[in-house]
Amino acid sequence: MAASTASIPSHIKAWVYNEYGNIEETLKLDSNIALPQLKDDQVLIKVVAAALNPVDYKRALGFFKDSDSPFPTAPGYDVAGVVVKVGSEVKKFKVGDEVYGDINEYAVNNPKAIGSVAEYTSAEEKVLAHKPSNLSFIEAASLPAAIITAYQGLERVEFFAGKSILVLGGAGGVGSLVTQLAKQVFGAAKVAATASTGKLELLRKLGVDLPIDYTKENFEELPQKFDVVYDTVGQTDKALKAIKEGGKVITIAGPASPPAIWFFLHSDGAVLDKLKPYLDSGKVKPVLDPKSPLPFSKAIEAFSYLKTNRATGKVVIHPIP
Repeated sequence: MAASTASIPSHIKAWVYNEYGNIEETLKLDSNIALPQLKDDQVLIKVVAAALNPVDYKRALGFFKDSDSPFPTAPGYDVAGVVVKVGSEVKKFKVGDEVYGDINEYAVNNPKAIGSVAEYTSAEEKVLAHKPSNLSFIEAASLPAAIITAYQGLERVEFFAGKSILVLGGAGGVGSLVTQLAKQVFGAAKVAATASTGKLELLRKLGVDLPIDYTKENFEELPQKFDVVYDTVGQTDKALKAIKEGGKVITIAGPASPPAIWFFLHSDGAVLDKLKPYLDSGKVKPVLDPKSPLPFSKAIEAFSYLKTNRATGKVVIHPIP
């Protein structure tokens, strides 16, 4: 799928906003956005699929405007696509390679102005990996931010084989991968997870030993206590009641008060490379919301749905023109 430089346009289509506010109100389709400029350590990607994350709409609200890139902003951290151009220092990829990754190494510190909800985006070589050949572009796009968050969070609490874990929000984008990684990669002795009634069967399919229906049970009142609670929903106070003595609580839905640990990923292609054997073998599977993929034209609806916090797994946009 090599593309000659002549076939790369100077201006592209992207969903962008030019002011902070609710992303469903500020986002507009613009057909005349300048192609992202390529730095020496970057590749230019023809976007095939993009996954949405809560950080996208929090950024759009101006949560980290002091360290944000200038407008116009095209949202989208997660990408899967094809390399169409490489910077002079790039060694790992060549034109035509199928890649995926979270394009922003540090989510809140100068993220890319033109993200993945666009025809083309650019990213540093170090945040990308070769797409596993058994995954579709849609499945691959769903993974990077969520799986890296899941993996780095488990590393942060020094999780290892034989330990027990409770995942709050086990059917969500990050939670559905924490449950799988804890068992398949880290060798957890017991994995428990919370979800609503209709999602308990998914938890079982993901290998959860103890699915907990949060509409019927308070997890913090269960007799079982855990070595680690991984909180994806923002319930650290309750989580602290569910750990064993010496146990740890980690949350991505911060801020959290100590001893709970508030954690944010840094994007790293090496993590995706490390997890490739588990993705290749199907031991760890992408989890896509039943509404996925939504077409490029439905980006606003996709964000509205994501904001309900009711998505199962990931919301992905595909095809992209």
